Amino acid sequence: MTGPDDRVCLCFRITRRKLEKHVRLYHPKVASQLSECGGAGTGCGWCIPFLRQIFEAGSAGGRVELDVISAEEYERRRAEYIAAGKGTPPSI
Repeated sequence: MTGPDDRVCLCFRITRRKLEKHVRLYHPKVASQLSECGGAGTGCGWCIPFLRQIFEAGSAGGRVELDVISAEEYERRRAEYIAAGKGTPPSI
């Protein structure tokens, strides 16, 4: 997850750029308030650790490097997470 246009929340197609902008503009008090950005983190739950990292970095005024994996690898890991029964994506 290195590019600003990589999707962090795959359920609702929310990009890293959009999440970082949300933190800069709205100054959420807690990471869970990132759900106000298009519902991020409210689907299967896979992206919640990444949302926390974005929140923490944005709150500190910096940019965090998320796991350096390709978008394809990120999607593959999410599929494994869902297949293991750890989350259910919303039916859109």
